[in-house]
Formats: sequence, C-alpha cells, structure tokens
Amino acid sequence: MRIARFSIDGNVAFGAVEGDKPDELVLDIIKGIPFADFELSGTKVPLSKVRLLPPVLPNKVVAFGRNYAEHARELGNEVPDAPFAFFKPSTSVIGPGDEIQYPSFSEELHHEAELAVVIGRMCREVPRERVKDVILGYTCANDITARDVQRREKQWARAKGFDTACPLGPWVETDLDPSDLTIQLTVNGQQRQLGRTSEMIHPIEDLIVNISEAMTLLPGDVILTGTPAGVGPLAVGDEVSVSIEGIGTLTNKVVKRG
Repeated sequence: MRIARFSIDGNVAFGAVEGDKPDELVLDIIKGIPFADFELSGTKVPLSKVRLLPPVLPNKVVAFGRNYAEHARELGNEVPDAPFAFFKPSTSVIGPGDEIQYPSFSEELHHEAELAVVIGRMCREVPRERVKDVILGYTCANDITARDVQRREKQWARAKGFDTACPLGPWVETDLDPSDLTIQLTVNGQQRQLGRTSEMIHPIEDLIVNISEAMTLLPGDVILTGTPAGVGPLAVGDEVSVSIEGIGTLTNKVVKRG
C-alpha cells in the first residue's frame, strides 16, 4: 500500500494511493492514522486535487553517512567499520513540491539521494530478526548538504540540519523488498546519481539494530540509509528529483533563501 499525507480544503489527512497512471491516481481517505489499525473510508479524491505533504512528521530523522563505498571514496573518506549516524531535525523536513531554500551561510549545496525507512511502532533494542516488524514502509529522501560547511565544521548540525534540508516523499510504500532497488537522482532532467540499495555497506537491519541500541524509535521516525556515488552541486533554480524503484519520485526546486 502507498500511504500519502495530504491537505485539502485546509484539512490534513492520510490516504491510500490507488491507480497506476500518474494522471489517474486517487486517494482513498484513511480513517485514523497509519501507525495503528485503520480502515479505508471509501471516500476518494483525485491526487491532482490535493497538496501532498511530507508523508510523516518525524520526531527525529536518524541519518547514516558513508554507507556506500563509492560515495565515501568520492569525498576522500574512509569506509567506516561500523554504522556512522547523525541527526537531521524535524524542522528540516519538507514534502514533495516544496522548495529547498539555499542557505545564506553556504556556497556549495549538494544533493544526496537516499532510501528512507519509516518506523511504524515504538521500539528499542530491536533484534535483527524483528527489524521488519517495526518498519511501516519506505520513501524517497534527499539529504541536502551544505558541503563547504560540512568540511569546515567538525559537527554536521548546520551542514545537514538547516531548514528544508530533508525532502521526503511522495508517499510511504508499505509492501516492498528494499534489498536491491534502483536509486537515481536527476538535476534539471540530467542524471547525476545512479545506484542500487544492494550496494549498502551496512544493510537496513544493521542500521536499525545499531541505533535502537542507543535510543527509542517512535512511530513516524525516519532512518536515512546513505547515498550512492555521484553527489554534486545544486544552484538556485535547479529542479532535483529522487526516484526509487517501487516507490516513486520526489521532486523539489531550489530557491534563494528569502
């Protein structure tokens, strides 16, 4: 099931996305929230009539860096022996079609296409064999990074945590095997990144075991799983799209921060 979060006539709701052709997609409005038992209302609205929002509002976004060997090497970094985590605040999250605001303190903004895991239930110290039980589904993410700030500052909070630095969407796909999916990113229609989730150094199970050893994960929390090689610059006016096999495409435009 594809679960979207959307607004219509000033109201916010979740809905199940139905249909195959982009211009014929409809939303069957969900009774309740997707983190508990819910029913489909049978009330359907065309996707074209709503505004898609970030598919979840996470309490926290836990991101794992350097989880693809070629990406680590392209930036001159060592491949880590263990998962390497950092945070992006909830205020960095935006949805499909929202604007990425180029921060005033950076002159080198980069894109990073990533598979995002959405947590479906409160959990901690998750054993590897139970990881699938705590996952609601998967969505597309763009780990927008002020690369010059990342190089200059020892902490990554400003480089990766500024407002609009975490586009998510377009929806959460709950029925998906994430082990070998194509990830690609285009800027103004030109391909910049192309990889497969099977190239991860540490698979999703290891990432969730690693972080849940340290902290409780809450429904709606998001885990970013790393980016393949090909990261590069974004400029004001660029349109950047992340596409993941079996999920869909997340598109955002870069604007000058006003």
